[in-house]
Amino acid sequence: MTNINFKPMVFMLSLLLMGFFSCKNNGENESKTADASLSIDYEKYELDNGLNVVLHQDKSDPIVSVAIQYGVGSNREKKGRTGFAHLFEHMLFQESENVPQDQFFKKIQDAGGTLNGGTWQDGTVYYEVVPKNALEMVMWLESDRMGYLINTVTESAFANQQEVVQNEKRQRVDNNPYGHTNWVIDKNLYPDGHPYSWQVIGELEDLQSATVEDVKEFYDKFYGPNNATLVIAGDFDESNTRKMIEKYFGEIKKRQEVEPLQTQTVLLDETKRLYHEDNFATAPQLNMVWPAVEQYNKDAYALDFLGEVLSDGKESPLYEVLVKEKELTSQPYAFNGADQIAGKFRISVTANAGVDLDSVEAGIEEAFALFEKEGVTERDIERIKAGQETDFYNGISSVLGKSFQLAQYDVFTGNPGYIEKDIENIKAVTKEDVMRVYNKYIKDKPFILTSFVPKDEMDLIAENSEKAEVVEEEITENVKTEIAENQQEIKKTPSEFDRSVQPEMGETPQLSIPESWTVELDNQMEVYGIEQNELPLVNFSMVIDGGHLLDDLDKNGVANLMTDIMMEGTANKTPAELEEEIDLLGANIYMYTTDESIVIRGNTLARNFNKTMNLVQEILMEPRWDEEELARIKTSTINSIKRSDADPNAIADRVYDKVLYGENHPLAYPTLGTVESVQEITMEDLKNHYNQYFSPSVARFHVVGDVSESEALAAVEGLKENWKAKEVTIPEFEIKNERDKASLYFVDVPNAKQSVINIGYIAIPRTDEDFFPAEVMNYKLGGSFSGNVNLILREEKGYTYGARSGFSGTKIPGTFTASSSVRTNTTGESVEIFRDEIAKYKDGITKEDLEFTKNALIKSNARRFETQGSLLGMLQEMSAYDLDPKYIENEEEIIGGMTLEQHKELANKYLDESKMAYLVVGDASTQFQQFREIGFDEVKLLNKEGEEVKLSDVKL
Repeated sequence: MTNINFKPMVFMLSLLLMGFFSCKNNGENESKTADASLSIDYEKYELDNGLNVVLHQDKSDPIVSVAIQYGVGSNREKKGRTGFAHLFEHMLFQESENVPQDQFFKKIQDAGGTLNGGTWQDGTVYYEVVPKNALEMVMWLESDRMGYLINTVTESAFANQQEVVQNEKRQRVDNNPYGHTNWVIDKNLYPDGHPYSWQVIGELEDLQSATVEDVKEFYDKFYGPNNATLVIAGDFDESNTRKMIEKYFGEIKKRQEVEPLQTQTVLLDETKRLYHEDNFATAPQLNMVWPAVEQYNKDAYALDFLGEVLSDGKESPLYEVLVKEKELTSQPYAFNGADQIAGKFRISVTANAGVDLDSVEAGIEEAFALFEKEGVTERDIERIKAGQETDFYNGISSVLGKSFQLAQYDVFTGNPGYIEKDIENIKAVTKEDVMRVYNKYIKDKPFILTSFVPKDEMDLIAENSEKAEVVEEEITENVKTEIAENQQEIKKTPSEFDRSVQPEMGETPQLSIPESWTVELDNQMEVYGIEQNELPLVNFSMVIDGGHLLDDLDKNGVANLMTDIMMEGTANKTPAELEEEIDLLGANIYMYTTDESIVIRGNTLARNFNKTMNLVQEILMEPRWDEEELARIKTSTINSIKRSDADPNAIADRVYDKVLYGENHPLAYPTLGTVESVQEITMEDLKNHYNQYFSPSVARFHVVGDVSESEALAAVEGLKENWKAKEVTIPEFEIKNERDKASLYFVDVPNAKQSVINIGYIAIPRTDEDFFPAEVMNYKLGGSFSGNVNLILREEKGYTYGARSGFSGTKIPGTFTASSSVRTNTTGESVEIFRDEIAKYKDGITKEDLEFTKNALIKSNARRFETQGSLLGMLQEMSAYDLDPKYIENEEEIIGGMTLEQHKELANKYLDESKMAYLVVGDASTQFQQFREIGFDEVKLLNKEGEEVKLSDVKL
């Protein structure tokens, strides 16, 4: 449900532009002069109860976003009650006086919307994006939990969410490599009792000891309208909306005054050096952290630049020393984190396996010396600033992005339009400022140093380090807490109208699919496009069929290395020169490998589209084949593979694919390859792959944005003329889909705090006529938050942070998979619940559940075409499967026409729990033996490569 480090990208945007655009109320863009500032039009006013209201109109799509940010994050907690802001956020999704249990999600989804919430150090936000006809319902829901919630908080509901949040902590922190790093840093950087000295997720002990009385105290203190900003952005009638706001929020009483937090920056008297043996790490990691300044402080902007100068790019000092010269790591990071009342500057280096962290620390000092010698250039400043315009427009490409930005500025500065001041501060940063803040905050100043090393590799820690006092949870038996539920009728808070009546929503906006165009070039490359000129941006992608399917199983990973080596310079540009050219355009270009393709994807300002495409053509047509970079890439890839060996989720995905697809299918192996296969790959292998398989005959180009068809075709003219077609055959591999038993496979990760569960088998390809109907059928089982498996495992039992199920077919038959990460001591019961719910689902669903499925899937299409990214995805799906441009209309017909009988028939055809593979990745010593007793046809212990292990060889 939540994001515990919730900082939407636009909240931290730094931007400096030569010329800006203003988002007008009608959704159009008006070009401004070179000296004009960027702003988002808004109206702000305050209700009598202190609620700040900000309205922004954008008529480009028939949707509306509602965001409420409260001035409370973990920085408002008390020592001994840490994690409470986040825990309380969970409580607000349960029920309120006029909205029954678990109905917040269901009602929004039933209207075709989406919702969530997030807590971070400095705030909590709740948000919805819905078709415009559902705006009043959202007002009703949000106002009810702001003013009419506390009488519904019960011991049982609270206990359930305590469990859910503890599972979130286990999943995000306790069961992850380096998961405790932030805890160690903050506990030692900030003095005892400082609001940033604990984590947003909180201490496990505090989460377990919180009480309902704490909830009531917290609600009364921080959840009043006078401590909140409500932002509405999108397609709405302003006059009617103001009336609705007054009706639903105006009568909520003001609560306690919340005093503004004062800046609490810190200083260190001495350097602190700490280490931790990490149960899940396979490579050592070093962090160095210096105290810095709060957000919007002018020095914070210069520190942002310092982070990029030090580590961003192949000519940055940290990269030059740690990667190129000493080969200690694949990518160092330096970045500034400026929060509401304090900040910190951090360097983070995950070293190559076996590297002594003393050498990393020494390398950082050498990089500092290099930085001091070479200084900061005007070109550095220009390069960093160039990307900010693109970042800004990316951030406001949705009404939700605009809502977040307006809310954050209002809560922290009192001015939703603070963006203009933000821009001024960034425009003012000079190269002298960057050197000044380096000398003021970093050079020769005390810092926190952490060494996180794999178990039993203590020789890798930085010298003179002390053991960090990380608290590891013990695995215990599951003890169910019985709480007597109070059956008394909920006391209703008086209201001027009947709040128990859900507002009427009116007619849902009609489906309106954007017009697209398609052209096949003379060299057989297909080009797909949609012109959308709401923002001066262009997004594009090229998909080249083949990818991992073209890998030789003996040299698995060639396709993946191709996507890396081709971004390392061109015949006429060094890797550093290519990188700089891209940065100076404010563009992003990257490549990646999938199971069935290689993808080149990019994002740029419309005015730079042609120049960006010239670089894409150069990357594609004139590879550099840099041997030095290949050696670095291979080392980086091998270290990534090794790190994945300790990640329970990566292990689960890898073994699951191996079990289902078998040893002779490429999909049984990760696209990265294996350590052994990557070591054997040569530059000649890459050149052969390029010469055989890179062809326009198997390529599709997609473009969306402020560019016409003729402009787009002109931009790819060079590719049409210079890239010649060749015959490429994509191999087909036999899939033995002959499972006839329920098999339990267990992979041991000693002392895992959660068990990762994947359940399923090979199902059908995306091209099968039943694929989309099967997706519709699955929706109520596990296709959303309101799916049966999630409602039971999370909302009823509190065993997990989330549970889902779904189909994953492409041109190749994919899987049906049900999955979750559950608390270790609930592993057996959770697997049984999955098995039972899949079986029960074949008995059919209710008419109400089918209607919910139809509403959620059809009405959500109003949100489907808002951003350039979503439109690009639509084009990619059209081109991959040769779909009609209006294929979404056909999908709506399938959804709308589905009957209960068809639903049941599909469930029985594609869901058979008696033939599925049940994979568990967790702590075998406490969880394995039980599966021999709960009705599986076979129970096997596997290693991390998916090979069977003899029980006699394992200590259980």
